Amino acid sequence: MRRGESYEGKVRDLTFPNKGIATVDGVDVIVKNTLPGQEISFILNKNKPGLKEGRLLEVLTRSELETATGCLVPDQCGGCVYQRLPYDEELKLKDKMARDILSRALKQHCDDDLLHSIYEGITGSPVTEGYRNKMEFSFGNAVKDGPITLGMHVPGHFMDVIDTPDCNIVDGDFRRIRECVISFAREQGLPFYHRHSNTGYLRNLLVRKGIRTGEILIDIVTTSGDETGELDETDFAGRLQELSLDGEIVGILHTLHDGVADAVINESTSVIYGRDHLFDEILGLRFRISAFSFFQTNTLGAEVLYERVREYVRSSVGDRAGVVYDLYSGTGTIAQLLSDAASSVYGIELVPEAVESAKTNARLNGIENVEFLCGDVLRVLDDVEVKPDLIILDPPRDGVNPRALKKILDYGVDNIIYISCKITSLARDLHPILDAGYRPARISVIDMFPKTANMEVCCLLERLRSAKDHIEITIDAEDYYRIKDSEKKQDE
Repeated sequence: MRRGESYEGKVRDLTFPNKGIATVDGVDVIVKNTLPGQEISFILNKNKPGLKEGRLLEVLTRSELETATGCLVPDQCGGCVYQRLPYDEELKLKDKMARDILSRALKQHCDDDLLHSIYEGITGSPVTEGYRNKMEFSFGNAVKDGPITLGMHVPGHFMDVIDTPDCNIVDGDFRRIRECVISFAREQGLPFYHRHSNTGYLRNLLVRKGIRTGEILIDIVTTSGDETGELDETDFAGRLQELSLDGEIVGILHTLHDGVADAVINESTSVIYGRDHLFDEILGLRFRISAFSFFQTNTLGAEVLYERVREYVRSSVGDRAGVVYDLYSGTGTIAQLLSDAASSVYGIELVPEAVESAKTNARLNGIENVEFLCGDVLRVLDDVEVKPDLIILDPPRDGVNPRALKKILDYGVDNIIYISCKITSLARDLHPILDAGYRPARISVIDMFPKTANMEVCCLLERLRSAKDHIEITIDAEDYYRIKDSEKKQDE
C-alpha cells in the first residue's frame, strides 16, 4: 500500500471513539467516522509498520445496521457519527468499546473475571433527540467566497462551515433561533470573521435553554467591528423577540472577541435585553447558569449520571460520607447534590467564573456545608486542612494531572469515585490508582451524548490496604506526559 493512493475496503470493527477498522487484502487500516459493515473508499494518509490510517472519501455501501436519518447533512457535519444507527445498536457499540478499553486497563492488575462481575453495562439517555441544552454555532461559508452560513465546521475542512437547519440533537427552539439569526445576518449584509486575514465581524451564536424552566439565553459573538459592518442591537433583539418559541427568551447578549482563536472567548459582554443568565433545575436543586458557565449539555442524562454517583456513595459509605472532596467541581452540581449526606464538602475548580457560579448556586439552594476554592487541584489541596473521607474526581477530558493524582492517592481514603467523559483517560489513570492499592468495585457507562461518539463512565474504587500498609507511588511526570502526548497524536 502506498501513501496518498486511494483504496476500497470493508469496515469489520470499531474502536473508541470513532475509528473504523477497514480490511484491504488482509491489511487493517484505521478510517475515522465509519461503521462496521460499511464498504468504503479512502485515501491512505499514514503508512507505518503496524499503523495505517486513511481519510474517508465515500461510503460505497451502507451497513445493514443503518437506517434513514432526519438530518439534512449527516455526512458533511460529522458531529453525530452514529446518526444513522438505531439507538439500541448505538448502545451496543458503545458498550463493546467500553468493555474492551476497561478490560485492557484492568488485565495487568486484576483477574480476568473481575470486570465481568463489577461492570454494570451502559444506561441510555432518557432522550435521544433535542437533548442538548447548549449549542455554539459558527459563522462562515461552505465554500470559498460563498454566502454566509451558520452551523458547524466540516471535519477535515475546518475553514468550511455548513448550515445545520434540522440538527435533531438540539431543541426545536434552537433551530428557529438559528434560522432567524442567519436570515438577519444575510439581510444586513454582515460579514463573518476570517481567521486567516483577521477581518470580518460575525463569529459565533451561543444558545442555552433551561430544560426544566424553558428559559432561553442568546449570545451573539462578534469582533469589535470595522468598516465592513456592525450589529444593530435593537433591531437584532426585536427580531428575536418576535419569534414564536416553546420557551421564553430571558436574555440577549453581545460578546466581543478580537483574538484569532476559534473558541468562544468572552473578552467583554453586554446585555442587550433582559438578564445575563437563566435558571434550570436538576434533581430538585436550582442552578443559575450564565452564557459561559459549565453545565452538562444533556440535563436529563445528567440526572441519570448524578443519581448513579449518589447510589455509589450510598453503597460505599451509606448516608454518612463525612468530609467529601469534589475535585474539578465545575459549577458545584455534584458537591451540592452530596451535601445532605456529608458533614462538609470542599469543591476545587480552576475556572474562577465556575467557582463564583458554584457559590451563587449553593446560596440559592440554601446549602451551607459546602465550600468552593478556586485554583489548580495540585496546589489548592495543600490549603485544605480538613482531610477527606471520600473523594470525587470529575476531571476534564485529559484526566488527572499525575502529580495531583499522587497527592490524591496519598490521602489513603477508603473510597474514590472517578467520573470520566473520556474513557481512555480513565483507563490510563487506573494504572497508578490500582498500583496504590485500590480495586474497582462498580463501573457503569451512561450515554450522555446520543448519536455522538462520547459517553460518561462512573467508577467506584475501594481501597484494599489499610493506611499503614500504604505503598508510596512515584509517578514519573515526564513519562506520563510523553505517553499522553502520544495518545493525543493517535486521537488526532
